[in-house]
Amino acid sequence: MNILLVYPKVAETFWSFKHALRVVGRKAAFPPLGALTVAAMLPKSWNLRLVDLNVRPVKDEDLWWADYVFISAMIAQKDSARQVIDWCRKLSVKTVGGGPLFRAYRNDFPDVDHLVLGEGESTVPRFVRDLEKGLPQALYDCDDHPPLENTPTPLWDLIDLNNYSCMSVQYSRGCPFNCEFCDIIVMNGRVPRTKNNEQMLAELDALYERGWRGSVFIVDDNFIGKKKEVKSLLRAIAVWQAGHRRRLTFFTEASVDLAEDLELMDLMVKAGFNKVFLGLETPSEEGLRECGKAQNLRQSLSDSVSIIQNQGLAAMGGFIIGFDSDPPDIFQRQVNFIQINGIVTAMIGLLTAIPGTRLYQRLEEEGRLLFKASGDNTDASGSLNFIPKMDRSTIIDGYKWVMNTIYSPEMYYKRILAFLHQYHPKAVTSLESQDLLALVRSLWFLGLADKDSNKGYYWRLLKDGLSKYRQAFADVVTMSIYGYHFRKLFWSPQIPLKWEDWGILKGTPDLERYL
Repeated sequence: MNILLVYPKVAETFWSFKHALRVVGRKAAFPPLGALTVAAMLPKSWNLRLVDLNVRPVKDEDLWWADYVFISAMIAQKDSARQVIDWCRKLSVKTVGGGPLFRAYRNDFPDVDHLVLGEGESTVPRFVRDLEKGLPQALYDCDDHPPLENTPTPLWDLIDLNNYSCMSVQYSRGCPFNCEFCDIIVMNGRVPRTKNNEQMLAELDALYERGWRGSVFIVDDNFIGKKKEVKSLLRAIAVWQAGHRRRLTFFTEASVDLAEDLELMDLMVKAGFNKVFLGLETPSEEGLRECGKAQNLRQSLSDSVSIIQNQGLAAMGGFIIGFDSDPPDIFQRQVNFIQINGIVTAMIGLLTAIPGTRLYQRLEEEGRLLFKASGDNTDASGSLNFIPKMDRSTIIDGYKWVMNTIYSPEMYYKRILAFLHQYHPKAVTSLESQDLLALVRSLWFLGLADKDSNKGYYWRLLKDGLSKYRQAFADVVTMSIYGYHFRKLFWSPQIPLKWEDWGILKGTPDLERYL
């Protein structure tokens, strides 16, 4: 059996890091972890190949070779997945679809020969058995949330690790919280499940043995969902790191209640974590109550961010605009909060109703749904897929102003300084060879060739990093490169930063000290 696994192209989004990848000389940000894990579940006697369309295009000869083409995709990859499916049909190659895209929008893909939905540990073995008998069904689905002790190590040999800027591993699935807009618990449940320590160390060994020495993203829905187990893992990783000459660095996603556990943060830093993505959502307490984000109301969000960054973890933040309870000044408040707290990487999206979520069900009952979401919540035309309470054009104009403002060169530079002022790394992060190459390339892209970025801020940032924040200099280089990507996506020097120039609200927001 010849199986071709195809990972569709990721649209140019906040997380695609398309422009940053040009600087660091890599082809894609993250590997297709789901497809590589599914590949490891298939019979060893089968012949497997993988084409990541973010690395290279698929060719006719790739498809002619295959008995089946397995397509694993997220919603934001819908257009690319559609092209692959159409191409396979043209060449009479059978297709198998799996992942969040096909689960959320299965009715949009009646021409996919087989849909294998739900968690792979439950559905893939059933599909394989039927396929080997020559009797595969059109649909395999289940709502099971199986234990992860038998989840195999991804088949890393199917890809060239050097094409990627970061590796990915998964430790747990599920989240104990029930945020209205989130589809995590729809897919993976509210009871977190984890792999055991031996599995995780084996996965790190697999990457290390293949020469990986860079950053590793632990892609969990909420890494700290089971704190006792997480602490045990972190201690094991710290011992593993001590046994290797060159350490790996880690980052992950977590709920903001991380700030309440000093021991947990200390263990994360000792294990090699230097960043964490937090679902902060909004500085409006009414908005947090509306979406069921009770964990964000236990203490001041500003205090939580400060505590986490003081412990040596850079806080990346996810934010949402478009809640029913958003006040007229929510745009100003979002910018103020992000700037004051030095949240350098701020992913602000428009509220999107994803099928299966409590938000989707509520809006459907209220008759407010408009269209299917694109999967990119930074796309004003493909998100906010419902009738909002605030005027729609006001929300979209305000959102554009927020993104244009926070990713303008001056605001971004000053936000990095605000971050560095409260960031206290426990150890110097050394520049590995790939980091040095990224620094050299950034000198050209950001310091010399970039015509729009106001190069002075880049050079001042490098100067400040070397003279005042040497312990965090590797972070300074990384943030400057991220900023290049965000500017290309969201900033225009022709768009005014002054709020009143947009005609949305009267009066000047409290931004003068940040401008």
